[in-house]
Amino acid sequence: MLKWFQRVGRRGFLHMEAGFNAVFGPRLNPLYHLGALTFLFFWVVIASGIYLYIFFETSIEGAYDSVEYLTYEQWYLGGIMRSLHRYASDAMVLTMMLHLLREFTLDRYRGFRWFSWITGVPLIWLVFASGINGYWLVWDKLAQYVAVTTAEWIDWLPLFNEPMARNFLNEAAISSRFFSLLQFLHIGIPLFLLLLSWVHIKRISRPRVNPPRGLMVGTLASLVVLSLLAPAVSQGRANLDQVASVIQLDWFYLAVYPLFDIWSYGGVWILLGGITLLLALMPWLPRRHPEPVAVVDLDNCNGCGRCFADCPFGAVVMQPRTDSQPFAQEALVAADLCASCGICVGACPTASPFRRTSDLVPGVDLPQLTIREIREKTLAAAAKLSGDDRVIVYGCDFGADLGRLEERGVAVLALPCIAALPPSFLDFVITRKHVDGVFLTGCREGDCYYRLGIEWTQERIGGKRDPYLRKRVPRERIDMFWAGPDRSNQLAQKLDEFRGKLRELGPYTKPRSSHPEGDSRWNDKGVRNVTDRME
Repeated sequence: MLKWFQRVGRRGFLHMEAGFNAVFGPRLNPLYHLGALTFLFFWVVIASGIYLYIFFETSIEGAYDSVEYLTYEQWYLGGIMRSLHRYASDAMVLTMMLHLLREFTLDRYRGFRWFSWITGVPLIWLVFASGINGYWLVWDKLAQYVAVTTAEWIDWLPLFNEPMARNFLNEAAISSRFFSLLQFLHIGIPLFLLLLSWVHIKRISRPRVNPPRGLMVGTLASLVVLSLLAPAVSQGRANLDQVASVIQLDWFYLAVYPLFDIWSYGGVWILLGGITLLLALMPWLPRRHPEPVAVVDLDNCNGCGRCFADCPFGAVVMQPRTDSQPFAQEALVAADLCASCGICVGACPTASPFRRTSDLVPGVDLPQLTIREIREKTLAAAAKLSGDDRVIVYGCDFGADLGRLEERGVAVLALPCIAALPPSFLDFVITRKHVDGVFLTGCREGDCYYRLGIEWTQERIGGKRDPYLRKRVPRERIDMFWAGPDRSNQLAQKLDEFRGKLRELGPYTKPRSSHPEGDSRWNDKGVRNVTDRME
């Protein structure tokens, strides 16, 4: 059943993302930044809440009157702040739930990602608790309904000696101290929410907690426009001596409340508790078979730290040297954090196909697909090609179906992540004339399954990130198209255009003094000294 929901949800998200890409482009696609947008809305809620707190009065009469003052007398600022507070809170629920659904449908919640998923489950409860608590502070008819219903719902649990609902029997039963308690909770819960949010992203290297500037500005502007066109208003002063019969619900926070008129309070607890338990167990339903993690070979590790710098999940750490090698540090892989993506391998300077005087064993490697196997598969696939448009396509396991491309007369090789391919492989296959060009593909642009694979690949080839692609490699013989799993037709079209370009270029001609052998900047293994930069 879960697999069926994943397939249906994945198709839905892919179609939506394609539409947003057409409008906003991959860089500003809001569906690629749901987590960062949730943080943005949280900060808007905090900033607007601080302003509202300055004018809020914690008393039975003063609570409602102070909110009305902000809404009408100070509409130009206080009213906008109240509306921003309301709409940013709703938007936070929307992006949070979309983020959860998207990670589930794309299967990004199991294995090494279990920690982020598990710590995200209590965040849902905290967000809803904070939002529902905020409705009480307004103390209008909606607040009265929410307070009475919530108190009766909590009373179903044997938590208190006296029922909470007794505090809402009539107007005489409630005091101003109640609003002081509500205000304390409305400040304390978001602070705990912020702390747990930090824990939620703790295992992620370079977490993106801020959306791109253009998306941020557009989102904030949209919230301001919405606040001006449809300002948030109260629904009449609360009166516990009367039943609030007609109210307008906020369906983002209060969608479960109509169930109280249909089911018992216990039934709702069972429903929400079951959903929570299911979410908590999902990373192990079914249990994912773990991939072998990256392995460090100290004989070939010089402690340069590139694998540490490039790991998207903080699985590689640097520690003092434990052997007799004349280097200060060595890499260590934390098995419980390793994604088996191979990005660290693509960053290793010793993972070079040029090595001939020693066995091709880099400083860090993947047991399930070693660098030596990648070179062997590359050479075997390229040997079957002929003509002036020989192309090898390197892709990833989460991109387009490469089998369809192989039928078009090209060599293909799938990797765990496109960034697992060291840039020296492009140098090797082109300058050694094994192929006429290299075509790189993988996940959709802006949505790499391993977060940073596409970005690191582009920066390595563009000379912005170590290990660089050597300047001698002709860039016109390299092309990229980030297709994802749903743009196979566009990928095939781009590949055909690239092959046509190669036919126009003709065979590759090697420039003088371009071979690494005999060059003092290269060591006896055919690997460039790690202290060297671009030529």
